Amino acid sequence: MSAQEDSKKPEVKAAALHEAEVDEAIATCGSDVRAALRATLIANAYLEAEIERLTEAGFARGRVRKATQRVIKI
Repeated sequence: MSAQEDSKKPEVKAAALHEAEVDEAIATCGSDVRAALRATLIANAYLEAEIERLTEAGFARGRVRKATQRVIKI
């Protein structure tokens, strides 16, 4: 086996893993490819919002700001 073949192994394994994950997502959605894509887009939007929330909360670059307490006036 050549050095070039050895360097391609991780790429081949990663591609096979992605294909298996795609197959699993489609199977989870009852073989409906559109439903699997919809679920993926919804999950991605959620993760993007979570990144935004954490970034605004100061978790970016190792900084953490203290959460402000809200006072409810009665």
